[in-house]
This record gives sequence, C-alpha cells and structure tokens, in this order.
Amino acid sequence: MPRLAALIFALLLIPVLGHAQAPEGALKRIKAAKSVAIAHRSDAAPFSFVDESKQMAGYSVDLCRRVVTAIEEQLGAGALQVNWVPVTVDNRFDAVAKGRADLECGSSTVTLGRMKTVDFSSFIFVDGTGLLVKTESGARQLSDLGGKKIGVIPGTTNEKAVNDALKRAVINATVVPVKSRDEGLAQFEAGQIDAFASDRTLLLGLAPKVKDPKSISLLLEDLSFEPYAIVLPRGDDDLRLAVNSALAQIYRSGDIVPIFRRWFSALGKPGVMLEATYILGAIPE
Repeated sequence: MPRLAALIFALLLIPVLGHAQAPEGALKRIKAAKSVAIAHRSDAAPFSFVDESKQMAGYSVDLCRRVVTAIEEQLGAGALQVNWVPVTVDNRFDAVAKGRADLECGSSTVTLGRMKTVDFSSFIFVDGTGLLVKTESGARQLSDLGGKKIGVIPGTTNEKAVNDALKRAVINATVVPVKSRDEGLAQFEAGQIDAFASDRTLLLGLAPKVKDPKSISLLLEDLSFEPYAIVLPRGDDDLRLAVNSALAQIYRSGDIVPIFRRWFSALGKPGVMLEATYILGAIPE
C-alpha cells in the first residue's frame, strides 16, 4: 500500500512538474523586463532597412512598432523598450527560434517548412518572385533567359521558385548563388549575371541604387506566391494572439492605409491579393 500510494502521488505530480518546466511565455518575460527584442534586416528595403539617420525603417518595421504599442496596452505595463537585434537572411529564423529575439520584422515568407522551427503572425504583405533584367536584352519572360545566368540568394524561397520554374518550362539557365541583394545587384550591373531573382517589391527597392534605372526592367511574370508575416517563437500561443490582435486592429481601423502609402505610394493602390490579406486579417474581437 505505501508503494501504491507513492506511485499514485508520483503520477499525479508529473503534470505539475511538466508545467513547472514548460518554457516561459514571451509576454510574461516582456512584461517583467519592460522590453521587447525585435530582429530586423538592414537589407530588405522598403520592408526593413537602416535609413540615412541610422534608424530602423520600413513597412514591416512600422507595423511592428504599432504592434508593440498595442502589446503595451494589452499588458498594461507602461512603455516597453525596443531592443533592435540585427539579423541576416541566413540567421533571421534562428534568432527567434533560439530566443535572441521575440519577433522578426522583415520580408519573411511563410512556408510549411519554416513552421517546423518558428511560427508566424497573420499575413502582412503578399509578393511574388520576380526577375530583374537589362532592358536592352529584350527579355520579356523566363523563356528568354535560356542559356543565361540568373543570380539568387541561396536558401530563400526565391531560389526554389527559380529552380522549379526552370524545371517546369525545361529552360537551360545557370543559377548563380549570391550572398545578398547588394552583391546580386553589383554582379548584375557588372554583367556577371544576366538576371537577378528576388521578391518583386524588394527588387523595386533596389532601383535607387542602380546607376541608370531606365536600363533595368522587371519581367511581367511572377514565379511564386510569397506571403509575408511577422516571425514568432513556435508554440507561444499568447504572443501570437497578442500580435494578431494588434494587426487586426490596424487593418480594421484603416490605419494600414497610411502605412502602405508611406512605403508603396509609387505602386498605387494595393493589389487584389493584398487587399484580401488586409480584409482577412481584420479578425473581429
């Protein structure tokens, strides 16, 4: 009987111990520290970059600042200090998965594969993989790049989109890895590659860096569907709910309109897919 009682006590204790050993939620940690760590990119204009005054700027950065304000109200803990954590295209997901940042605000595409290590908020933007080409080349579609060199950053959804599109269309082109968009642009302008693949809006963001903007063109076709979201820790339901509640408020109130106009006024109105993203993200309370 004493052994049976001890066994029953031990079984009853397991859930208590398991709960005690569960990782602490980010919101509780943020409230206690009165600070939030946000991972940001410096090379993803107009979504996330460092401006001339050395400040974080961009569409995603603006959204995340609004999200932080909403979280402050939700927690009722006063103003939160934002600690900006610089990340690259290679380590942005690790920064969140390993706890160096509470969320990442950039141009990160949601994929099922990435959901194995991190989580995502509601969609904040919709883009597609595009191709930058020289206007004088006469290239108008992917099939015109047969025998050419196409630069792309390895490990991105753009790389997969380009390889899949070339395979489907049976086009013999060479995919050349580049370390960053700046390196890709440099090789493109130097004639080392004939085209450069990235998200279309990010390619448009490179225009101010081009010596002669009229010398470049974007192919008309999109090679992929790229839904962006704020990267979150996997399994932290409370933080995800807080972020999605903030985004829903921004979408419902119409505050997303001036944010969009600030960064994409040259594109005119949001496209049908992006408008649908805002409507579907305006989840009611």
